[in-house]
Amino acid sequence: MQSYIDVKNGIVPSVCSLDCPDQCGLLIHKEAGKIVKIEGDPEHPVTKGSICNKVRHMAERIYDQNRITTPLKRIGEKGDGQFVPISWEEAITTITNQWNKIISEEGPESILPYSFYANMGKLSSKGMDRRFFNRLGSSQLDRTICSVAGEAGYNYTMGGRYGTDPEEMTETKLFIFWGINAVSTNMHQIMIAQKAKKNGAKTIVIDVHKNQTGRMADWFIPILPGTDGALALGIMHVLYKEKLVHQAFLEQYTIGHEALSEHVKYYNPQKVSTITGVPEEDIYKLARMYGNISPSMIRIGNGLQHHDNGGMIVRTITCLPALTGQWELKGGGAVKSNSDYLTHNIAALERPELQKKPTRKFNMNLLGQALLKEQQPIRSLYVYNSNPAVVAPDANKVQDGLAREDLFTVVHDLFLTDTALFADIVLPATSAFENTDFYTSFWHHYIHLQEPVIETYGDSKSNPDVFRLLAQAMGFDEQPFLDNDAEMIDQALSDLSNPHLSEVSYAALKERRFMKASGTGDLLNHLKTPSGKIELYSEQMKSAGLPALPTYIPIVQDSDYPLLYVPATNHNFMNTIFSNNEKHIQLEKAPKLFINRHDAERRGIEDKSTVRIWNERGECIFTVSVGEQVLPGVVVSQGILGDSSGQKHLVNALTPDRIADMGGGATFFSGRVEVESL
Repeated sequence: MQSYIDVKNGIVPSVCSLDCPDQCGLLIHKEAGKIVKIEGDPEHPVTKGSICNKVRHMAERIYDQNRITTPLKRIGEKGDGQFVPISWEEAITTITNQWNKIISEEGPESILPYSFYANMGKLSSKGMDRRFFNRLGSSQLDRTICSVAGEAGYNYTMGGRYGTDPEEMTETKLFIFWGINAVSTNMHQIMIAQKAKKNGAKTIVIDVHKNQTGRMADWFIPILPGTDGALALGIMHVLYKEKLVHQAFLEQYTIGHEALSEHVKYYNPQKVSTITGVPEEDIYKLARMYGNISPSMIRIGNGLQHHDNGGMIVRTITCLPALTGQWELKGGGAVKSNSDYLTHNIAALERPELQKKPTRKFNMNLLGQALLKEQQPIRSLYVYNSNPAVVAPDANKVQDGLAREDLFTVVHDLFLTDTALFADIVLPATSAFENTDFYTSFWHHYIHLQEPVIETYGDSKSNPDVFRLLAQAMGFDEQPFLDNDAEMIDQALSDLSNPHLSEVSYAALKERRFMKASGTGDLLNHLKTPSGKIELYSEQMKSAGLPALPTYIPIVQDSDYPLLYVPATNHNFMNTIFSNNEKHIQLEKAPKLFINRHDAERRGIEDKSTVRIWNERGECIFTVSVGEQVLPGVVVSQGILGDSSGQKHLVNALTPDRIADMGGGATFFSGRVEVESL
């Protein structure tokens, strides 16, 4: 079979690598070996040829004149961006010499990897890197910045990351988008809802900001940040009171429904309205719609879980489909993540047995604290697939830590990111289109194989290749460090305990490119909760010191600043990916801060004026949008933006680095601020 790299002129298949639930099938148009156009693959069963602007213009990122093409060594002060090119041999030698010195003086646990999912490929994000740091004996990273709080809450109720199949949602009659700006972050979910709308389906959006998704809804319900669990309990109150629950379903498939029916009597709509800012009559209307329209499907977003009470919010909302029996209906239920349908052989990929003894672990949300820790300090940081100087909470603290002269930092990336400016060594990374890898969606049920479609750019290398070089230089000669990419994929898809991938193998993916998990339609009879049922009452939660029944617990009031602040997602960036590429900057335009008209009037703030937003952690400068897009007492900005431009857009300078109630998750959306006109 001809490799896709060998096709110099023509169209070759691919898959999107971004940290996005849609994971689109792609067609790459090439001329003279270069990508000239990217479009969607119409043969993909879910994404069906549609792609977002982020990916449509991806080639401009790949061939950006500012892309790093060779290893770099810092020659100036940390943060000022002065580097000179060096060879790969010098880079690897410098890194391993520094590490050997640090290990001899303070042990391997003084080295910390920091990564996430800028590339969702399994080899790129959790393959040879895990093998290397396990063998090295370094400190480990608890990768909790995104979805873990909500997943923990969902799992308490449902026993795993299983939900409604998007391909069945054409049958759905009521879509509730709860805490998700799906137009920007899950566009094919919106397309499915719009298609179902032609058959009479209704769409409700519940969010803190009337964003693009809110504007396209049949009904937008604004809510105060961190109060979504109270609203869900208010819906339950009405469902039980007005006998809109599916009693037969509750008795067959759940435990705790009797206790829940008594518990939710406390959460009457009048009380819930006071908590949430949702009018009492709207709570009744919402509950009655949910109780009477079937099939209904709740798309649970990431925004909900980025609060102090984020796990409990998702746990509570996840109970709702059981009350009305939605899980029995095609197109009914909920989805937070479908990742467990596609779970591969993680141990075979990561090789945890290479770790000779347990090491300390750092929560990635506490990076600033970790870097400024005086006892047993981190002496070296290796960053890949992430940009912590911008994406980690309490970012000024993080940057203070990165500026330490005694911290040896290596960054592997495509560009000189805000984090790379603090690095001692910067390594050029390949794009996903230059790699062999496999991908699993966390929304639809398909697994994809990616084979390289273009030659490597400049002297860049993939994550697996760099860690093979580091392993060789460190003298790690075990077989796991000699495995090539194809062998690693084969290992990850062999000896599977997941029955849904029983037909999937590397050879099968080579032939078919993408395959669907099988046997996903019988969720109710295969729940992995302790009881084997949907747990409205959870003994597990009780044992963990959490309320056994869904309970509203307010977010922490961490200061006396009067406004709740939510830094929401961009439309044309993916976290900080694309934020330094001119095409995407033009598409996104200037960032805005949204404020309610009443709050603006009290502060003498006029629409489109410049404002300063601040708290005890930092400050930002924005152009303000005054109106009714948010409730009084709330401000929302769009985008995770950096500060290297000197424009004071570092939104995570304002966010707290507290840990959420479950899973070690982040609390980005539970901070407080003040705003003033400039």
